[in-house]
Amino acid sequence: MTPTSPRPRPAPATFRRRAVALVGALALSGLTTAGLAAPADATPVLPSAPTRPSAPLAAPTTPDLGPNVTLITPAMAQADVQAKLDAIAARQVPNQFGEERDAILFAPGTYGSAATPLIFQVGYYTEVAGLGRNPGDVVINGAVNVYNQCEKAADGTESCIALNNFWRSMSNLTINPTGGKDCRANTEFWAVSQAAPLRRVDITGLTSLMDYCSAPPQYASGGYLADARTKAVTNGSQQQWLTRNSEIGSWSNGVWNQTFSGVEGAPAQGFPDPPYTTLAQTPASKEKPYVYIDARGAWQVFVPKAQKNSSGPTWTDGPTPGKSLPLSTFFVARPSDSAKTIEKQLSKGRNLLFTPGVYGIDRTLHVRKAGTVVLGLGIATLTAEKGAVPIRVSEVPDVDIAGITIDAGTKNSSALLVIGTGKGHGPTASRPTAVQDVFFRIGGPHVGKADTSLVVKSDHVILDDIWAWRADHGEGVGWKVNTADTGVKISGDDVTATGLFVEHYQRYNVIWTGERGRTVFFQNELPYDAPNQAAWKHGKTLGWAAYKVGDDVRKHELWAGGSYIYTNVDPTLHLSHSFEVPDRKGVRLHDLVTVSLNNAGTIDHVVNDTGDAATPKEGGSTIVDLVAYPVG
Repeated sequence: MTPTSPRPRPAPATFRRRAVALVGALALSGLTTAGLAAPADATPVLPSAPTRPSAPLAAPTTPDLGPNVTLITPAMAQADVQAKLDAIAARQVPNQFGEERDAILFAPGTYGSAATPLIFQVGYYTEVAGLGRNPGDVVINGAVNVYNQCEKAADGTESCIALNNFWRSMSNLTINPTGGKDCRANTEFWAVSQAAPLRRVDITGLTSLMDYCSAPPQYASGGYLADARTKAVTNGSQQQWLTRNSEIGSWSNGVWNQTFSGVEGAPAQGFPDPPYTTLAQTPASKEKPYVYIDARGAWQVFVPKAQKNSSGPTWTDGPTPGKSLPLSTFFVARPSDSAKTIEKQLSKGRNLLFTPGVYGIDRTLHVRKAGTVVLGLGIATLTAEKGAVPIRVSEVPDVDIAGITIDAGTKNSSALLVIGTGKGHGPTASRPTAVQDVFFRIGGPHVGKADTSLVVKSDHVILDDIWAWRADHGEGVGWKVNTADTGVKISGDDVTATGLFVEHYQRYNVIWTGERGRTVFFQNELPYDAPNQAAWKHGKTLGWAAYKVGDDVRKHELWAGGSYIYTNVDPTLHLSHSFEVPDRKGVRLHDLVTVSLNNAGTIDHVVNDTGDAATPKEGGSTIVDLVAYPVG
């Protein structure tokens, strides 16, 4: 989480690679966080929905997914649907560290209309997903929104931000942004920060990643969009954002680093002004598995096929390539199930579906079988107990670990998730193991301790939207309380990370010693709470780099890396450099930004001894850009 941010950089003219028709479009030639005017014509307009396959031939037999899964069907009265969704939002929107978890699953069909749109909010620990094979199978005429959270000061002034809007998701449906009033008319709002992905969505009208309709300052801090199609997108105050393998109509502006990888319609490379990093293709990707109902009414889990050097959504030219697994091949876990019970099912070679809830894991869950899928619904959360490592994956290929949060417990764990052993024959380029939408927490809901959050020893692993967070607020927070050295350690070769968010760890946030590693988009905040320089240094080096590439590595590449310092306990602290890499021809970094936030903390250099210092600035922040390393 970023405590504050500067106002967005002046927006360039809205980029259009091809002509798009936008009814009531919002012109953003000079965005500021003071607020935006609503479209002049706020009359609800219903764009054409994609062609939708026919409904299932038979009524689906609903599996028992527990009390925290809400199934919405076209047969339900809209008033009842609205009441259910509003009740979940009322509970979850303010529930940052609660134990409630929710999955809202829409059966194939159409919901809402131009006359009576379906509009609701998504709060903490809430997953909204369509149950179709493709996004066009579930159509919502309305909006599924995340807004700023507002607080009132003692003098009555209101402050509204999205900096803490974490732990929620939306996927596999079409939204026709319809209805709403005044500033919020006909727009899909998704004002979020980390751990709030959008996947497999088709948004046919305006999308805003910033809630510009509330009181200021309206800051937002990071997000992720993949395998999606949109029209006009307002980036707004989003400090950093990754869009991967998607299609967009236009993009309004940028703040520090906005990244596009394999995105049709993306703005051209422009870093640092505008701060766009654009890759024509994504080097390696594997979309997240998802639950759907097939034409016979049977529940399945679809596992997309891995891709290399790809661009665009997987579903716009036909169904997503991959394979379906019957839900009967999964052990459907409940929070009341013990780790011993869950481990026994894994040992039988079954896949694993965590229903929404919080699970106490007092022994390691071992994934031993190639092709195993471990999938969470509703931000299912595993909490380490007795110092256990909650999940270990053997040296086997084609495993997916997706859609879960893993919390450290009060007794120190050596790690929270370990992929592979580094010995034997495991994942390959054609059968990679993937970790998608997996989030780690050290502190926040309670005291947590772990040496490292994520350890990757296997080759050919894809890390897709990872947030490893040593908590800077909440319960159990303090330099000697929620202790954690490193967020991510990677020793496997040919590992690709797309969307790597790692924050506040006490030593190196990322250590990468494997060969031919690639990262597309890295976002980092350094620890806020180091008590003094003596506690945060090693040898003659001040602090610990955010991103460390091993001294013996011969080939590594990073695109779009951001590292920010805010040392509010001791504002005089220095970090020697945010990125530390060996000086070799094969090690290359592109489009880096360092920031000193809120007059607290200094980053002396960007990479090694290269790059200007990001120094404290009273009343604001200092931004330093470095286009390439090695320079020239």
